[in-house]
Amino acid sequence: MQRVSHHLLLCATPTKAKCCDSALGAQTWNELKSVVRELNLENTERPEGIVLRSKADCLRVCVRGPILLVWPDGIWYAEVSPDRVKRIIEQHIIGHQPIEEWILKRTPFETSTGALSGEI
Repeated sequence: MQRVSHHLLLCATPTKAKCCDSALGAQTWNELKSVVRELNLENTERPEGIVLRSKADCLRVCVRGPILLVWPDGIWYAEVSPDRVKRIIEQHIIGHQPIEEWILKRTPFETSTGALSGEI
């Protein structure tokens, strides 16, 4: 089994661009991919687990995008631009300190037992 540290879902290039400009979303997605690779977070030998990333068409927020949802933490970041990506990854994903001033909302995830397995 491969351990997963986090899954980053970015609403980047929506079909119906209500939350952000599609060009900004595409730039943000490209930066997210680049930073995850640069910091070697996709490394299957990483003790904390790999960091998955997915581009979403819509996360049903439709304001203040691009929106980045960090699982399993349930942290929703608003207005995620290319210049914010690296700080979010370094401070939140690696340093375990969410950036409070950029958080739109929190929806923490727990299983019925209150534990997370984090394996795929």
